[in-house]
Amino acid sequence: MILSAIILFLYTKMLLKDQIEEELYSNKDRLEKLLIKDQSITGIPPIMMVEKVDHAEIIKLKDTLIYDPLQDEIELFEQLSETKIINGQHFRITVRAMVIESEDILFAIVFTFIGIILLTFFFLFYLNKSRNEKLWRPFFKNLDKLKTFSIKSNEPLNFEDSEILEFHELNNEMESLTVKIQKDYRNLKQFTEDVSHEMQTPLAILQVKIETLMNDVNISEEQFNNFSSFQVDISRLKQLNKKLIILAKIDNNQFSTTETISINKLLQESIANFVELAGVDIQLEASNEMNVIMDNSLAIILCNNLLSNAVKHNKDSNQIIVKIENSIMHITNSGDEALSHPDQLFDRFYKESKKSDSTGLGLSIVKKICNYYGFAPSYNFCENEHQHNFQIDFNPQVLNNF
Repeated sequence: MILSAIILFLYTKMLLKDQIEEELYSNKDRLEKLLIKDQSITGIPPIMMVEKVDHAEIIKLKDTLIYDPLQDEIELFEQLSETKIINGQHFRITVRAMVIESEDILFAIVFTFIGIILLTFFFLFYLNKSRNEKLWRPFFKNLDKLKTFSIKSNEPLNFEDSEILEFHELNNEMESLTVKIQKDYRNLKQFTEDVSHEMQTPLAILQVKIETLMNDVNISEEQFNNFSSFQVDISRLKQLNKKLIILAKIDNNQFSTTETISINKLLQESIANFVELAGVDIQLEASNEMNVIMDNSLAIILCNNLLSNAVKHNKDSNQIIVKIENSIMHITNSGDEALSHPDQLFDRFYKESKKSDSTGLGLSIVKKICNYYGFAPSYNFCENEHQHNFQIDFNPQVLNNF
């Protein structure tokens, strides 16, 4: 548009100049004809002027500044003068035409172009806005449906159709994709439930049969030791299977039930069980009542796994301290040295201890539960007191009652 404005300016200026020159020559010819009839004509200053001269002059065409009494200012004129011999007398005929200044032409062109640009902008803006709202409305409606999509729902997603080909194809692909995801989820959920049921039963039967053989008086001491080892391996396999199923259920979002859980009450029950079974000294120190909104079974698993980890790796049966401060739960047990790789502590199957009864999944389940609810687990080691400290920050799910 800038280039076209420059071209338009030059072309308009040239066109006006040619038009003025044509008008000057036409007026000069008219004035000549009038002089032939009447030599007393003196013209109409400053537009037309007739003067008697002594000799002939060549034709002149130039720009000149002349005072215009009507405008009361000096104006730019295009002037044409030529000498003619009429009845043996030389007459200088001068005709003038006011010139439109270049600045005026430029201003008119720029103003016109700016007006066109603004009109075009507003027109296209409102046209595109209304058009785009209509075109994109189905897309945003479908996007809202995707945001509320749940793989646990049995109802397929039905997207709003669009006249845009790309959106139409996207809707078809998304519908088929969500149907496949829901189907895969149901298959995976069914597989998890089947594995949980089918593996626990034969393991339990196998364990009972081994116990029956161990009670037989005819077996040797070596056979008894082998059967005892089998019992330990089967128990470990049952624990491993159970924990893997828990991880799979958390990944599949199968713990959707939520209620207000008292962490203080759960810890008291878990501590009582561990004290009775393991014979360890565990103290609970609570500065406030801490309630958390989560699934009850996951809350029990969270507390039991943390306490179990502290009991397994506690040194010399020292006292284990469990503290509740505001939204944070601390579990502290004694130890010789800090972990070599604390960043891998919550990874699956990671173990620094060589204890045979450890599956390496307890803290991984803790991490998975924390991620599921937005809790923040952490670990640190106190060098001076040789204590391992596990922390769970339940904020923002905590409902404290002071």
